[in-house]
Amino acid sequence: MSRLDDAWAYVDDRLDLERDRGFFGKAFPAEDSFLLGEVALFCFVVLALTGVFLGMFFEPSTSKVTYEGSVAQFQGQDMPEAFVSVLNITYDVPYGMFIRRLHHWAAHLFVASIGLHMLRVFFTGAYRNPREPNWVVGTGLAVLAMGAAYTGYALPFDEFASTATGIGYNLSNSIPVVGGLVGKVVFGGEFPSSATIPRLYFLHVLVIPVLITGLIVVHMAILLRQKHTERARDGNVETERGVVDADDDDTIVGLPAFPNQAAVSAVVFFLTLATLSLLAGFLPVHNVAAYGPNNPAGTPELIMPDWFLMWVYGFLKILPQWMAFTVPGTGVHVSTEFVGGIVLPTAVIGAVALWPFVDRHEEPTHFTADPLDRPWQTAVGVAAVVFVMVASIAGMNNLLADALGTSTGVVNPVLLVGIVVAPVVGGLLTYRVLRDRAGSARGSEVVADE
Repeated sequence: MSRLDDAWAYVDDRLDLERDRGFFGKAFPAEDSFLLGEVALFCFVVLALTGVFLGMFFEPSTSKVTYEGSVAQFQGQDMPEAFVSVLNITYDVPYGMFIRRLHHWAAHLFVASIGLHMLRVFFTGAYRNPREPNWVVGTGLAVLAMGAAYTGYALPFDEFASTATGIGYNLSNSIPVVGGLVGKVVFGGEFPSSATIPRLYFLHVLVIPVLITGLIVVHMAILLRQKHTERARDGNVETERGVVDADDDDTIVGLPAFPNQAAVSAVVFFLTLATLSLLAGFLPVHNVAAYGPNNPAGTPELIMPDWFLMWVYGFLKILPQWMAFTVPGTGVHVSTEFVGGIVLPTAVIGAVALWPFVDRHEEPTHFTADPLDRPWQTAVGVAAVVFVMVASIAGMNNLLADALGTSTGVVNPVLLVGIVVAPVVGGLLTYRVLRDRAGSARGSEVVADE
């Protein structure tokens, strides 16, 4: 008997795990792309652990205190306590800079792995009946991940972060009728106020993490109940329990949850931690000392959100002012900030969440599909990716204008046309290529049959 068997026997004798052998023997498809969800989960674990460390030293307050730390340029200055505490974490707390960087890169990889996981699910059709609820839950997780990143981005209260937070406050205020109330609830009143940082800190360390944890639990519960999807088999598969037919989608062929998949998950966890550690060790993050504390009278030359919110910023930058209007007879004003920063992002997220109900399937489907065999669905996916990419480029319109030696007034109309035309062209080209491919494949089958 191996050591692993001895360990299993020891644990089973005490916890009676054999009674739940069905769960521990649950099969997981041995496909690397399916591990993206686990990467996201492990990033969240790292975020929670590093967040606890950072929370021990961070002061969510804008009250002025005298700085007496290691950064010479700020010695003896009265500055916001939140900014001072981040300086202390970065330069004076042992391992503080490393943990802060680890937290930063874990947040980025968390969002990226969720996005890649959703792209994998979309293009392989793994959202189809009966998995529509889990797709909606995953969309909610993606939104909460970006919300957690945004609220954390504001906490240092340096010049850059406070300017970005001010943009969010203006967007909340742009909501017709209830904008003022939303601004008070989320930002604690007119920005910047003494309640802003405590309010965002509360959202960042408690409200949003609790919601993310809840959705992860729901996501995993649904996954365990419904089982994984599996790539279509090339033929019958021989297993220890017998032969599984190629078209039998009620039986998953893969690794049992314990010990095989558990071992794979452990490897993925340590690889994720190693990747984040390398990033934290060699790549710097937002340099608060370079920007200095919040200065209401000043604005940094280059304001730009993180990559995963750049597409929203693109809407704000290129939408023309003539899109603003006042609803006749009501006096309700609809600004371009509201259209670009609230309406369009909400429409995009809503379209993503509702997609399984657009590409609706009556019968349950447990095999994933080849994206090349789904012309119109893949075309929609390509169009959506192009749309987000062009919108993100629009968020960097000033850099694009500088590179071309022109002004944003010249590039903005081009980008506005591109954000409409490029996705349509990309989608149509994809559909045409895949449709012709499918036609060629059917023609080859006919010739072979003859």
